[in-house]
Order: sequence, then C-alpha cells, then structure tokens
Amino acid sequence: MDLTIHATFLPQNDPDAALAFYRDVLGFEVRNDVGYSGMRWITVGPPGQPGTSIVLYPPGADPGITDDERRIIAEMMAKGTYTMITLATKDLDGVFDRLQARGAEVVQEPIDQPYGIRDCAFRDPAGNLIRINQA
Repeated sequence: MDLTIHATFLPQNDPDAALAFYRDVLGFEVRNDVGYSGMRWITVGPPGQPGTSIVLYPPGADPGITDDERRIIAEMMAKGTYTMITLATKDLDGVFDRLQARGAEVVQEPIDQPYGIRDCAFRDPAGNLIRINQA
C-alpha cells in the first residue's frame, strides 16, 4: 500500500490563540480558516509540506458527543492530557531556543532519552502536548 499522512486533528478552545501559536510561534502556514455555527476550524501545516496538515478543531463540534463527554474533554485539555503530536527537526536545540524565546510553554527541555532519541516538549494554548524529536 502507498499511504501518507494527510491531516491530523488537534482540539483548540480558543481559535485566535491557536492560530497565533501555530502560525507565529511554530511558523506553520495557514491553509484554511473556516467558521460555521459559531465554531472555527483552522488548518495549518509546515512550509514546503503541502500534503501534511494539522486541523485545529473545536472539540465539542461532534454532535455524537454527550455533555458529560464534552466536560471530560475540557477537563483533560485543561490538564494537558487529552492529546499530543510529535514533530521532528534536524536542529532540536535551535528550535527549542526559538520556541522558548517566542513564549511557548516549556514542558521539557531538550534531553537524550534512554530509548535512543533526543527530544523536548511544549504545550499549545489548549494544553495539547507537542513533542519535538531530533531527526
């Protein structure tokens, strides 16, 4: 099979803060910004990789989610335990320094992990964990 990753979805509870983080802090391109029924979906992606995107979506938009599930999702997002994404770079220390200087919330400074990678971690404004590995 010939499969590629086209898009992944990360929840956001403040579209303006999410947009500022992914565009201005991470340097991603804005590919789409769609509003519907008072909600907003923003698609971003790394420059030079038009086939790979992150859709920042309102977590309660699915009509199949109950009020209790929405509450649990909101609680998990606030704790930073709902979801995560892993990115990669060839210059982990340089990227870490730039993101920290741009005000990103540091969760873990660059470290050599016992399982063979070097990585660091940040949180986006919604609490999503963003791990960055050295490629």
